[in-house]
Amino acid sequence: MTVFHRSFAGLALALLLTACGTPVVNPVTGQAERSVMDEQAEIREGRKAHDQVLKEYGRYDNAALQAYVNNIGQKLAAQSHRAHLTWTFTVLDSPEINAFALPGGYVYVTRGIMAYMDSEAELAGVIGHEIGHVTARHGAQRATRQQTAGLGVLAATVLGAVLEGQGVRGATDFASQVSQTAAAGFIASYSREQELQADQLGAEYLSRTAYDPKNMVNVINLLKNQERFAADVARAEGRSVPSGANWLASHPSNDQRLAHILSVANAYKGQGQYSDDGRARYLKAIEGMTFGDSPEQGLVRGRQFYHVPLNMALTAPAGWQIVNSQEAITLVNGNRDAGLVIQLAPANAGRDHEALIRRLVQPVDGRIERRSLNGLPATHFTGTVRNAQGAQSSVRLTVVTGPGDRLYLLRYAARTPQALQGSLREMTEAESSFRALTTADRQAARPWVLSTVPFPKGGFAELARTSPLTPQPEGQLRLINSVYGSARMPATGEPVKTVR
Repeated sequence: MTVFHRSFAGLALALLLTACGTPVVNPVTGQAERSVMDEQAEIREGRKAHDQVLKEYGRYDNAALQAYVNNIGQKLAAQSHRAHLTWTFTVLDSPEINAFALPGGYVYVTRGIMAYMDSEAELAGVIGHEIGHVTARHGAQRATRQQTAGLGVLAATVLGAVLEGQGVRGATDFASQVSQTAAAGFIASYSREQELQADQLGAEYLSRTAYDPKNMVNVINLLKNQERFAADVARAEGRSVPSGANWLASHPSNDQRLAHILSVANAYKGQGQYSDDGRARYLKAIEGMTFGDSPEQGLVRGRQFYHVPLNMALTAPAGWQIVNSQEAITLVNGNRDAGLVIQLAPANAGRDHEALIRRLVQPVDGRIERRSLNGLPATHFTGTVRNAQGAQSSVRLTVVTGPGDRLYLLRYAARTPQALQGSLREMTEAESSFRALTTADRQAARPWVLSTVPFPKGGFAELARTSPLTPQPEGQLRLINSVYGSARMPATGEPVKTVR
């Protein structure tokens, strides 16, 4: 949870341009195409969105790592079809497994996806793919199609995936229904053809920069392993295996992309001398990088949630998940049909609890109850509201004045009245755990970081015994070392990644 009350509407960029567009030559194909965006418009709109991305996700605070990624990106961009652009490469402070690009030369990778890559050449493959989206003007093409459809929205594309079932985070169905997250509002897929073209261009740029294009195969395998792990965790927890029926469904499947990029990489065999994959350089660059949640965004530790900058903590009921998104913390029950949603009230909401409830809820009727949550003053409301169509529904929420005199809204949410009733006791239990950070909380709220160690004789099982990772620590360690589901194991003494 970075800041709950941000407006995400600004992340969708309305293009107030003519519907018909003008002819623009595509730098990759050399063909003229109708477009609502010429190059200057691409740069202008990309710059606006760049400011929003940095505000939303934050730049990862590691100058050496930023310089390392930028250097790789600049080398690739110099060999691209649009070398003249002023390219910007940024590592975002996000645990999501993501990479995306904006028109005009803005490319992003998250520290989340970097944790799972195993070499400099794999990172180059991810960056090269995103450069391909920019050079082929995929953002401008998408904006043109959408404006013709009356939408007028410009959005980024994503190479990676936020995989439901990966621990306690991810773009779950429930969370997406509770609130419009930044990812849901900003990230949108390109067409299958555009994704495959970006893969092909990425391979071309890798070859021109002395990286073997076969490393793009490793990146696709990385995504496939994420899918496998998510499915294995779901099965182990008795949940249905994620189907991928979300925005990823419009991408080519990872199996399709793997077959395609294998054929592309094979076409470059014998065409040049490729340097080493830069694994040693890469492991050195990511040494000490934050893994998973960061203290600035809030830390999930089992059933506990800690947010150091806000000086607050809470505990989920047994069997519940904690989903920490950019705008809310959601505690979700085991059936995934009810939860408690915690958000910061708007900064200008005032201090009066009852006035805030009246303004936000506009109740038809209801009951107010004064509460104290671990010494913090709170007001609970139960009542009825009427929507714009005149239909009535019940609502439950609590307003609490938290540490630093910040007002929080704790909303009881459920798919059905029956689901709400069935989870009411646990929701009240979760609400009662809302507190200022204790000394023990602060001790527990320490970030995890990546570290490189020699592979022990006892293998990943030995490393897992001291690992803080959950669930399936051995599986996660295999995942971050690119051997999940593989018979191949590192040699004893070989450098491998671990989390401490």
